[in-house]
Amino acid sequence: MRIGLLGTGNVARALARGWSAAGHDVLLGSRRPDERKELGLPVAGLSETAAHAEVLVNATPGNVSVELLHSIGAPALSGTLLIDVGVGMSDDYSELSHPNSSLAEQIQAAFPQTRVVKTLCTMDSTAMVAPASLDGQSTVFLSGDDAEAKRTTGRLLTDLGWPESSQLDIGGITSARGQEHFALLFIGIANGLGSHTFNIKVVPQP
Repeated sequence: MRIGLLGTGNVARALARGWSAAGHDVLLGSRRPDERKELGLPVAGLSETAAHAEVLVNATPGNVSVELLHSIGAPALSGTLLIDVGVGMSDDYSELSHPNSSLAEQIQAAFPQTRVVKTLCTMDSTAMVAPASLDGQSTVFLSGDDAEAKRTTGRLLTDLGWPESSQLDIGGITSARGQEHFALLFIGIANGLGSHTFNIKVVPQP
C-alpha cells in the first residue's frame, strides 16, 4: 500500500520505517523536502506526498495541522483515508490546543469528504511501532465515522505489531477527543515513570 506521511519528525520517521519494514511503499511529506534528504527515507513535497498516497497520515504538530492540510487542498484529499496521530499542545505542554474538541474533529469538519481515523496518539513513537517491546499487551484506540476506513487502519496497525485483540474501536470521530485529551495524563505518567515509552491497557470485567 502507498502510505504518505505528512511530517518528518520522530513519529513520522518511526511509522515510515515500521510500515516500510512490513512491505508498504512509504513517502514522507515536508514543506522543505530539499532540506530533509538526510533522513534515509524518501521525502517529497506535501502535495506530491498526498498525490502518491492511498493512505495519508498526519504526523504534524496539531496546532498547525489544519492549516497545513488546507495548503494541500480539499480536492486532493477528497475520498482519501487520513490517519491522524497528532495532538495539539501549547509550547510548554501545559494546555491542549483543542480543549473542547479534538484535532481529528477539526480535520473532519474542514474536510468532510476525507475519511479521518484517529489512532496511536496515546503513546510515544517507540511504542507505536514496537508494542511487543512493552511489558505485556496494551491497547490502541480507533475513532472515526467510516467503518471501512477503520478496518483499513486496523490492518495497518496489525502491520506495526498491534494484534486485533489490542485494538479498541471507541466510536465516531467525536470520541477522538478522549484519545487526545489523554495527553495531559500521559505527561503526568511520563514524569512519574521517568520515561515516555509506555502504554495503557483497558482491563474489562470478566
